[in-house]
Amino acid sequence: MKNIRNFCIIAHIDHGKSTLADRLLQTTGTISDREMQAQALDDMDLERERGITIKSHAIQMNYKFQGEDYVLNLIDTPGHVDFSYEVSRSIAACEGALLIVDASQGIEAQTISNLYLALEHDLEIIPVLNKMDLPGAMPEEVSDQIIDLIGCDKDDIIPASGKTGLGVEKILEAVINRINPPKGDESAPLQAMIFDSVFNPFRGIIAYYRIMNGTIKKGDKVKFFNTGRVYNADEVGVLKMDLSPKNEVKAGDVGYIISGIKQANEVKVGDTITTAANPCETSIKGFEDVKPMVFAGIYPVETDDYEELRYSMEKLQLNDSSLVFEPESSAALGFGFRCGFLGMLHMEIIQERLEREFNMTVITTVPNVSYFTYLTKDPEKAIIVNNPSELPDPSAMASIEEPYIKAQVITKSDYVGQVMSLCIEKRGELKNQVYLTQDRVELSFEMPLAEIVFDFYDRLKTISRGYASFDYHPIGYKKSDLIKLDIMLNAEPIDALSALVHRSNAYDLGKKICIKLKELIPRQQFEIPIQAAIGAKIIARETIKALRKDVTAKCYGGDISRKRKLLEKQKEGKKRMRQVGRVEVPQEAFLAVLKLND
Repeated sequence: MKNIRNFCIIAHIDHGKSTLADRLLQTTGTISDREMQAQALDDMDLERERGITIKSHAIQMNYKFQGEDYVLNLIDTPGHVDFSYEVSRSIAACEGALLIVDASQGIEAQTISNLYLALEHDLEIIPVLNKMDLPGAMPEEVSDQIIDLIGCDKDDIIPASGKTGLGVEKILEAVINRINPPKGDESAPLQAMIFDSVFNPFRGIIAYYRIMNGTIKKGDKVKFFNTGRVYNADEVGVLKMDLSPKNEVKAGDVGYIISGIKQANEVKVGDTITTAANPCETSIKGFEDVKPMVFAGIYPVETDDYEELRYSMEKLQLNDSSLVFEPESSAALGFGFRCGFLGMLHMEIIQERLEREFNMTVITTVPNVSYFTYLTKDPEKAIIVNNPSELPDPSAMASIEEPYIKAQVITKSDYVGQVMSLCIEKRGELKNQVYLTQDRVELSFEMPLAEIVFDFYDRLKTISRGYASFDYHPIGYKKSDLIKLDIMLNAEPIDALSALVHRSNAYDLGKKICIKLKELIPRQQFEIPIQAAIGAKIIARETIKALRKDVTAKCYGGDISRKRKLLEKQKEGKKRMRQVGRVEVPQEAFLAVLKLND
C-alpha cells in the first residue's frame, strides 16, 4: 500500500486539466502514442465538441521511480461550476490534489471554490502553473497569487505545460513524494465507497469504488450497505483505459465491480460495499446529497413515450448522480418529470444527452427555483412551491419567500462598472469588493437565485469579454414581492410558460415574452392573441395575424353580393375555428424565453 497514490486534478474551466492528464498518461506509458488523442479521458462526443469535461474520469497509471514501482490512481475532474458535484465526489476518493492554474489567466472563482473543497477533506495540495509556453503567460504575478491563496513556498509551485510536456516528470515526482499513501487495513472487514457508476447494456451496472479497508475478491458475496442487497462479485478489477479485470483489489486502491445489477435504484453513489460473510460495522461517511439549484419540467414530445423517458432518465442518473427528478403532469404537455439541475449548462447537457444517448426528443419548460409560501390561515407553516402552477390563490397567501445566494465574481478592474450594473439590475446587493491584485477584483453580492437562472452567466461573460468568473452558494430564503405571470395563447393559459417574477419586472418580462412568441409561433388560419396576465389583469398583448385564403378567386365578374356571401361564410368558419382551434407551441418557443436578451 505504501506505493499507491490517489490524486485528482482540480482547476477552473479551461485551465488545461485534460491536456495535462493526457501528458501524464503518455509519460507513464498508460496509453501508447498510437492510441493517443487529445482529451483522451473525455469519452463523450459532447465533451470533445464543446472542449469541456462533463464527467470525472478515474484511471490507473503505473510508474517506475527511483527503482520502485508505484501505482497512481488519477481522477480528472470537470471545471465548470455546474459540475462541482463530480469534483466533490472525486475529492472524497483521494489523498491529494493537483491545483492547476493557467499562467496567462491567474486564479479564478472556481479555482478557489474547488480548493476549499479539497482543504475540507485535508487533501495535500500540489500547485501547478500550467500553460507556461503561452506568450501571454505571467508566471511571477500568478505565482504570487497562488502563494497568497494557499500560503506555500515559491519552490513548491511546479511550472508546467500540458501542450509541450514541460514539468510532467516533476509533477509525478511531487505526487510520489508529497502525497501520503492511503491508510487502511487489508485484513479488516471490507469497506469500499462507491464514487461513480455507469450503465452497460450488456453487463448491467458497473460501480466504481475506492477501498478504505479490506480486500475484495472475484466471486465474493458483497452487500450494499444502503439497500442491504447481496450480490455476487462476478468481476472485479482496476480502471485502465479499459476495464482491467483482477482476481482481487486491495485496500487503498480504486477499482470497479460488475455484479449483474439491472435496476438503477439499487446502486447509490456514496454507498458502502462490504462482504456478506464478514460485514463492516459502520458505513463510510459519503458525501452530502446534492442540492439542485434550477428546476425545470422535461416532457416527451409524444405522450406514449413517457415510460421510455423514465427508463432513460434512470440510466442517465446512474452516470450523473446530481440529476434529481420526480413525476409531474401539466395541462398543456401531459405527463413528464420535474427535474432538478445544478445550473443552466447542466440542464442543457442533460437534454442533449437524452437526445444522443437514448434518442429521446424532449420538451423542456421554463426553468425556475423552489419558493416557500405562507397562507393567511396558517402563517407559521411553509408550503414548498416548485412550479408556478402550484401557487395557492393570491387572496389566501400571506407571503412568499425566495432562495438567495451569495455570489462571487472575479473580474478585471476595467469591467467592474458593467458587472455591478448587471448584478444590481438582477436585484443584487453589493456586499464586498476586494482587489486581489492591481487589476483583478473580487465582488461579493447577495442576490435571488431566480435571477441567475436565466441568462446571467452568459451576459456576465459578454460584458467582461469572457474574463469574469463566477461562483455561488445558497444562503437561505428571504421575503419578496413576487407575483405569478401567466402567458395565454388564444385565451388558454399555457402552464409550461408561466413564471413567478418580481412585481417590478413583470410588465417588462411579459412584453418581451409576447414579442418573442409572436416571432416563433407559426401563423394559423385564424387570428391568435398572445397575452401576458397577472391574475385577471392583461399586461401585454401581441396578435398573430391569420393566414387568409382567397375564397373569392373563383368569382369573376357578376354581382358583388356573391363575393360578400363567400367572405361572410369564411368569417363564420374562422370564428368557429378559433373556438376549437389548438395552437401548437414549438420547442424553440420554450427555449427562446430563456434567451430574451439576445
